[in-house]
Amino acid sequence: MATEMKTSFAGRPGGPPHAHLFGEKVKPHDAKGTLKRILGYLGKKRASLALVFSCALVSTLITIAGTRLNGFAVDNFIERGNAAGLAVVCAILVALYLVNVLSTYAQNALMVSAAQRTSAEIRRDLFSNIQKLPLSYFDTHASGDLMSRLTNDVDNVNMMLAQGVVQLFSGIVMIAGMLIAMLTLSPLLTLVAIVTTPLMFIASNLIVKMTQGYFKETQKELGSLNGFIEEMISGQKTVTLFSREKGVIEDFDSINRRYVRSSIKAQGYSGIMGPLNNVINNLTYLIIVATGGVFVIKGMGITVGVVFSFILYMRNFTRPINDILNLFNTIQSALAGGERVFEVMDAEKEKDKSGARDIAGIAGYVNLEGVRFSYVPGHEILKGMDIVARQGETVAIVGPTGAGKTTIINLLTRFYDFEGGRILIDGNDIRDLSARSLRQTISIVLQDPFLFTETVRENIRHGRLTAGDAEVEDAAKKARAHEFIMQLPAGYDTVLSDNGSNLSQGQRQLLSIARAIIADSSILILDEATSSIDTRTELLIQEALLAAMKGKTCFVIAHRLSTIKNANTIVVISDGQAVESGTHAELIAKGGVYAQLYESQFSTGMAI
Repeated sequence: MATEMKTSFAGRPGGPPHAHLFGEKVKPHDAKGTLKRILGYLGKKRASLALVFSCALVSTLITIAGTRLNGFAVDNFIERGNAAGLAVVCAILVALYLVNVLSTYAQNALMVSAAQRTSAEIRRDLFSNIQKLPLSYFDTHASGDLMSRLTNDVDNVNMMLAQGVVQLFSGIVMIAGMLIAMLTLSPLLTLVAIVTTPLMFIASNLIVKMTQGYFKETQKELGSLNGFIEEMISGQKTVTLFSREKGVIEDFDSINRRYVRSSIKAQGYSGIMGPLNNVINNLTYLIIVATGGVFVIKGMGITVGVVFSFILYMRNFTRPINDILNLFNTIQSALAGGERVFEVMDAEKEKDKSGARDIAGIAGYVNLEGVRFSYVPGHEILKGMDIVARQGETVAIVGPTGAGKTTIINLLTRFYDFEGGRILIDGNDIRDLSARSLRQTISIVLQDPFLFTETVRENIRHGRLTAGDAEVEDAAKKARAHEFIMQLPAGYDTVLSDNGSNLSQGQRQLLSIARAIIADSSILILDEATSSIDTRTELLIQEALLAAMKGKTCFVIAHRLSTIKNANTIVVISDGQAVESGTHAELIAKGGVYAQLYESQFSTGMAI
């Protein structure tokens, strides 16, 4: 794609409305749907899950056998003083426990691997879906919150899969195995034991319902916190310049407190579950010991070894239940994070209309006919805009801030879809063309270009990824950037820091122009490309722009009216409509809006 990779609408009344950073509407919690989708990803790792289940089964069988051997040793060797027999049993138990250790390790290792690969797939799909979202989505969603969904929320899902699934698998197998073993050993004691089990589920269900909303709120507040941090770090220079440090710290403290409060409520209330279940378990053990003791004393066919084994079975029966119930912390956090992930995945993607076709090799004839558009329904920004740009011509668009200049560019590149009228390129309605092929015919040089943390060479090559090194250097020379590039520590192989912060504004702009030149698109858009440049640097950039504009249809948005005097057509827009059109000389002679703008700019020395 030949266009710049990032655009900014800050300070543009005519630009899209920004959603409040922390005011995003939270959708109703859909735990079942989210869990189903997460398990759908995990289900693709069937081979690993089968091995995990097999290891869990081996561990359960070993635990059952080992527990029964303990009771057998009590009745047949300890009570009879048979040390040799006890030694044999101990040796067998050591061997069983060693196998159990290996089985448990394999089970955990396999599950961690499956969980990591599943999380990687979710993260890849999320990132892939983000690339397909329309630009309007990013205008209304904080980038820090999107980053939080890609990192924290996916990590919460990973934690549930790595820890929760293996405990759930092994726990279910262990519960079933222990229940069968207890029934085999003593149906009567089993009946006594399971009487208290429903109490744990009832208590846990009440706690889960109470904390469910808090976990969702915690994830939302964490996204808000990340969004604020990302924005403040990006704008640190502005914060320092206007001495806003104290206010920023106060705002951070406020958001941080909200996050802490929701986290304390979620973790605090859910933390009641463990101690409550321990009380119920201890009560159950007491009932079993008392009941078993009575049976042994009265000679009802139950031995001390049976009671001993049964208590061990019961412990191994209740422990996985407690583990599973305690997992609800992790599960709820993961489901809250998973829902936020899937909200982005399910957001409406940018899509072409049915039957859209590719376009290539255009001449560059552009026509806007009665174009109407509004960011917010009922508040039109463009109210029937008409502009004609013939092949190879330069059309300058001027007007007061908020008139809709940048909006025209956003519609021409299909960053947004207009609501009425038509935009034609070589007679083709751009809505009938694929967005990808349309944007490959257009290059944009923005006021504040975005540079990647890559080499200078690769940053220029973003204009056309198939360009060779010689083409990159030729484009840099045409853009008047070659000289300063060669003065960098590694020349074209110098790695730029965050958004090219180790370059001056003018140098960054020259690289942006080189990127547009190498794209070799038929249409070139200059969106206030020199408005933030000093006059001396502007002369250098103007030379570069002339090289980039040669033979192309150009749209120029400029605050400095001196830079557009040579345009073939100057279109003056006001309140969403073209109010004047003509050459510089014609508009000055007319004495209308343009003449007034031009006169006021040069009489006051201020940009319009």
